[in-house]
Amino acid sequence: MLTRRAEPPLDPSILEEAADWLMRLSEHDLTDTERAEWECWKVSSPERSRAWSRAQLLQSKFGGLPPALAMSTLDRPSNPERRAALGKLALLLAAVPTGWGTWKLAQSQQWSADYHTAVGQRRELTLADGSRITLNTDSAIDVLFNTRQRLINLRAGEILVQTAPDSSAQPRPFLVSTREGRMQALGTRFTVRELEPRTQLAVLEGAVQVELADGRQTAPIIVNAGQRTDFSAQAFGQLNPTDSNVGAWTRGMLMADKMRLADFVSELARYRRGFVRCDPAIADLRISGAFPISDTQRSLNMLVQTYPVLVTGHLSGYWVTLSAA
Repeated sequence: MLTRRAEPPLDPSILEEAADWLMRLSEHDLTDTERAEWECWKVSSPERSRAWSRAQLLQSKFGGLPPALAMSTLDRPSNPERRAALGKLALLLAAVPTGWGTWKLAQSQQWSADYHTAVGQRRELTLADGSRITLNTDSAIDVLFNTRQRLINLRAGEILVQTAPDSSAQPRPFLVSTREGRMQALGTRFTVRELEPRTQLAVLEGAVQVELADGRQTAPIIVNAGQRTDFSAQAFGQLNPTDSNVGAWTRGMLMADKMRLADFVSELARYRRGFVRCDPAIADLRISGAFPISDTQRSLNMLVQTYPVLVTGHLSGYWVTLSAA
């Protein structure tokens, strides 16, 4: 059976051109001159034709522009809001055909959750029982406390949990659930990160009992302080020592200790709107240092000053590429 070869990625500048035409078409009727210019642009190169095909697919999925981008204030080219929306739209075009599903999932996970954070935001909560939850970037949780349990459902992202003793007449278990399983705190402090189809758990104090979502044939395990693991709905990963920097994000830092540049970029991108790409030629470059996640541009500048890395921005900073200097 023949397999279809994956298409090469489109140039960010061409995606921005397609996004601009899509936005102009949604904002007002084109003049005859503008329409002729648009028709000429579409067929001027194979890459532009491919970019416009993605724009049409996106239009058909949304029935127009995504609602969050279809704003009447966007009709002035120099408007900063328009430039920001243009960058977001170009990123959606880069992700088509998966972009629509990702957009819908992110919106439903974030805005229907009890508590959530935006990209780059962190949030601390004190729950009714005195337990504390810190949400990392782009995270969402539901909180369900009743007479039988204290349950945190992690829909997306990452949390740090510091449990408090239950003062109820009948002490209730403190539970954290993900798609892959359920964790019961045994007087503890720990982090949980949802990376569907796996969950990452790191225990800083106390212990956590873990039960798999589909673990009828697998007994629960206990992860003790100083240990970490990951698990799917069917199987546990290995127990390993906890990384001493696992909670550095709560202090606004990303700690790297001889970390692969590709892995560093993947982590930093969590705190930055847009797309950050690392050239495979420098993916294995090892870097170390403390980098601020509240100012990702400063972190990128620190890389340039310390390592042989060149940072190139497109789409008003929404698309960043790291390459060899």
